[in-house]
Amino acid sequence: MNAFGDKWTFTSFGESHGVAIGGVLDGVPAGLHIDMEMIRAELARRAGSKTSPQPSSKERETGVSPRAVREPDEVEWLSGVITPSLEGRAGEGLLTLGTPIAFIIRNKDARPEDYEWLKHTYRVGHADKVYEQKYGIRDWRGGGRASARETAARVVAGSIAKQELTSKGVCIHARLIQVGAETNPAKFADTIAAYKREGDSIGGIIECRITGLPVGTGEPIFDKLQAHLAFAVMSINACKGFEYGTGFEGVTQPGSAINHISGGIAGGIADGSEIVFRCVFKPTPTTPKALKKLNDQMVHVKMVNRSDACVAVRAVPVVEAMAALALVQFL
Repeated sequence: MNAFGDKWTFTSFGESHGVAIGGVLDGVPAGLHIDMEMIRAELARRAGSKTSPQPSSKERETGVSPRAVREPDEVEWLSGVITPSLEGRAGEGLLTLGTPIAFIIRNKDARPEDYEWLKHTYRVGHADKVYEQKYGIRDWRGGGRASARETAARVVAGSIAKQELTSKGVCIHARLIQVGAETNPAKFADTIAAYKREGDSIGGIIECRITGLPVGTGEPIFDKLQAHLAFAVMSINACKGFEYGTGFEGVTQPGSAINHISGGIAGGIADGSEIVFRCVFKPTPTTPKALKKLNDQMVHVKMVNRSDACVAVRAVPVVEAMAALALVQFL
């Protein structure tokens, strides 16, 4: 499926090295003001930068894919929005019309030739083989739909959902809390850089906190709030686990010590306190060290700069976006 949600329905389309990626967001109410600067900032975060559309030299050292450096994401709006001036209103940004919002982000650094070797082989740890087994055909250009490039469209749609939630007092904030075994944020960059120098990669854990969600959000049994959050977050590339509240560590503690920790959800329903969940992202499987075992020197040199040493760094805004798209369904 390429569509998410039933009230705010987001449909994603496009391949990693095709003409463009994009999305259609339907169900957004008319008159919602879209802050374009906020969307640009979210896309910059997904590219690995905290301050600008492109990562700095220091940020590149942490293993951010050079494709993100060469290809700043620029959104082209196709439908569903107008500028305030057309309505005789002052202000920047865009206004929603209540009709389907369609947008694209052109792939300006598409290099399918770098992946021609994949026509007749499969990468370990990727979806290459199962896609071909399932459909009888696959897009070998960087993984096609299975590429993390697709998450840029999620960030755009999720940013709009976040703005709607913010207007209702709901705040979503995620951050990287662990890289490999390292839990000190001050050492994350050095840890990732060390793996990059070795031609390898490392995984990470992201924590997300949600405040302001009304008491009663969520439903019992099969529509539990945590189930919707897990469904949304586990759809992100390389995400391998989800927990909330006490999570897996709770199994080592007696009930008397942790029975007061709800994680913001009880019986599948928001209890009014802060919601806290965590998710884990695996190390990038395609690394120079791994490719040396499979391919000749020419291939792995081409591929060396096309993957992140730690995908969790750039997954932070994607986690926020998917959480927002899940929550906006309830409101």
